[in-house]
Amino acid sequence: MKNPIALVLLFFCLNSFGAQRSSDPGSDQKPKRGWYSLFDGKTLNNWKFSDNEGTFSVKDGRIVVHGNRSHLFYVGPVEDHNFKNFEFKADIMTEPGANSGVYFHTEYQATGWPDKGYEVQVNNSHTDWKRTAGLYDVMDLKEVPTRDNEWFTMHIIVQDKHIIVKLNDKTVVDYTEPAEVNYKGHPGRKIANGTFCLQGHDPKSIVYFKNIQVKPLK
Repeated sequence: MKNPIALVLLFFCLNSFGAQRSSDPGSDQKPKRGWYSLFDGKTLNNWKFSDNEGTFSVKDGRIVVHGNRSHLFYVGPVEDHNFKNFEFKADIMTEPGANSGVYFHTEYQATGWPDKGYEVQVNNSHTDWKRTAGLYDVMDLKEVPTRDNEWFTMHIIVQDKHIIVKLNDKTVVDYTEPAEVNYKGHPGRKIANGTFCLQGHDPKSIVYFKNIQVKPLK
C-alpha cells in the first residue's frame, strides 16, 4: 500500500479497534485507569451462588436479587478473585423494605452467612436499623443520604487497615481497624484478603446491582 493517506487511516482504525477491546466490560484485558469490570451485564459468569440458585438473576443489564437467603461470590479471573488493597464500585438500587450487603475479603461457602470478611450494609428502609454503607456490627450507621427506588453509587476503598466507604462520592465511613480485632459474633471479620460477594437477605427484599468494578491497589 503506497498511498500515505491510506496508511494513516489504516493505523488509526487499528488503534481504535484496540482501544475498544481494552475497554470492553466483558474483556479480560486491563481497562484504562486500572479498573476491571466484574459483571458483564448479561450473565452471572464468574460468579457462584450459595444456598439458593434462584435468588440471583440478570435482567436489563443488572443483577436482580430477590428470593430466599443466598450469597453471590465473585470467582472470576481478575486477581484470581483474591483481593487485598482495592477500590470497588457498584451502582445499587433498593426497593422499599429491602436488605442486602456487599462483602469483601470473604471466601466462598456453600451455605449460611459468610463467616469471613467485612459486610458493607445495603439497607435504606428495612426493619433492621443498620443502614446503607455501615460496616455491619463494626461501624453501623443510623442515617444515610440514599433512598429506595433511586440508583446510588457505593465506593469502597481498602488500603492496608484503612476502610473508606463513599455514597455518591460523599464519604460516610472512615474506619481504621485496630491492632487487635474481636467483633462479637464475627471471628472472621477482619482485614485480610479474599473476594467479594453480594447478599440476598430474605424473600421480601428486592435489590439491583450494576456497573460492578474493581481497581486493585498495591
